[in-house]
Amino acid sequence: MNIPISYEEFLKTCQNVHPPAHWPSPLQALWYDAKENWNASHDIAQDIPSDIGCWIHAYLHRKEGDKFNAEYWYRRANRTYPNYTLQEEFKILVDFVINS
Repeated sequence: MNIPISYEEFLKTCQNVHPPAHWPSPLQALWYDAKENWNASHDIAQDIPSDIGCWIHAYLHRKEGDKFNAEYWYRRANRTYPNYTLQEEFKILVDFVINS
């Protein structure tokens, strides 16, 4: 399975049991989050040593309700704490990773 070219195509892959192994780590982390597996998503995100890894990590802690930790990771990602919904941020993240 190729890397999806749109958010909608990404969502269709969530019917699978696992994300494709050749997908980049950020996309796999987001896939696990879409499947409501916060722990798997977090395990991947915390091992991505880049701004996108920090951003996904921040989003996950925001989703968890840990604002203090999320704010730290947003700073590490060079981003401000968002003023939009988690669903909007998730779509923005997926689109960003797909188009990177």
